[in-house]
Amino acid sequence: MLELLGSGLVSLWLEMAGVQIKPSDALDALAWQSSPGLVLAPDPNPAGTSTVTEYLKGLITSKLVAQNLIESQGIWMQSGPMLMANHQGTTPLPAASLTKIATSLVALKTWGPDHQFQTLVSATGPTVNGVLQGDLVITGGGDPMFVWEEAIALGNTLNKMGIEQVKGNLIITGNFAMNFQRHPLLAGQMLKQALNNKTWTRPANYIYSIMPKGTPKPQVVIAGNIKFEAQPNPQQTLLVRHHSLPLQKLIKEMNVFSNNEMAEMLAESVGGSTVVQSTAANLARVPNSEIQLINGSGLGPENRISPRAVCAMLMALQQEAAAHQLNLADLFPTSGFDRRGTLHARHIPVATAIKTGTLRDVSALAGVMPTRDRGLVWFAILNRGSNISALRAGQDKLLQHLVQLLQVAPSVPYVLTPHSAINSLPKLGAVDRNEVLVKS
Repeated sequence: MLELLGSGLVSLWLEMAGVQIKPSDALDALAWQSSPGLVLAPDPNPAGTSTVTEYLKGLITSKLVAQNLIESQGIWMQSGPMLMANHQGTTPLPAASLTKIATSLVALKTWGPDHQFQTLVSATGPTVNGVLQGDLVITGGGDPMFVWEEAIALGNTLNKMGIEQVKGNLIITGNFAMNFQRHPLLAGQMLKQALNNKTWTRPANYIYSIMPKGTPKPQVVIAGNIKFEAQPNPQQTLLVRHHSLPLQKLIKEMNVFSNNEMAEMLAESVGGSTVVQSTAANLARVPNSEIQLINGSGLGPENRISPRAVCAMLMALQQEAAAHQLNLADLFPTSGFDRRGTLHARHIPVATAIKTGTLRDVSALAGVMPTRDRGLVWFAILNRGSNISALRAGQDKLLQHLVQLLQVAPSVPYVLTPHSAINSLPKLGAVDRNEVLVKS
């Protein structure tokens, strides 16, 4: 970006858009380079401002928002360095699951897209004639997506190693969750059930039915109880190292379904909500006061983010993703490419990467939308009101109206085209990610 400023291309682009600015000095250039949300000038095209003004009036006339509560609504729209619309844009507002944008940014920056969390499987005794003479120990490493398929594959790995019974207990230690259940004893109960097909209930049987044809049914019978221990037994022997899906896929799944438990585990992996808050503000180059978090998922109105900070975090995420040959469409649901999760029943302009947020009286939508006349338009819409379905419909209409005024992009830009090979999520269990360390 510094090179673009030096070449005059940015100034030329602004002049073509009808924006006149003074030449930037070196400090301005450095600020541009380090600040995703930098705004140099208002957009002379009234499309953004007029669309948002009409939208806010519509909230009042339709009685979705009372006149005296219109200031509780927040909107920020930006294209490059041009501010297209701003209503309470720098005010921290309840952000609901837009909080997951901050969690995604900090996790990606901390771990990188290829990082895999490890779950360790150990034993406190030898295996004799198919019976493990001791406890089976599961040491969680923060995998936020250890589910039925993973557990079934693990059971099959143990069977291949010659383990069919466990004489002792199932010990849970570390940060272990299964099927998004983070309570260690409940997670352990599901794991114990999954390892022995004779105890499967309907959920496990259904998941098995959609796993690759020919997948064996595991039978590892655990005779003892499920226990949680804060520290692993130093005498245990490591048997299997299970690798999670790569972080990029975990982030995409978290955002597609807005999974709160996954978000909490990813936030914990980087140090918790306080670290997410301060690091996200630093990466997005916004004041710390504009990002206020109590957790990594967005549950609770105490999670407050300004619309401007939401857009700045998305821009920072795009920059970080690009450094790994990825883009926002590889991390968030994108209209026209993804049809699952929070995009279901929404009417979002094609090729728009989004994140939704919902609480009892909060509906939020943020993302980036391609247009012909203004290129990428970054937006954040944070609504307060009780009629969530009507607020969602209004958000969709606002974007549809704006893209009509700015014209549909002639083609989907590369920066909003998902990498199909990267985003194709294989059926869990189809690819064995269990690394056997000891042959019993």
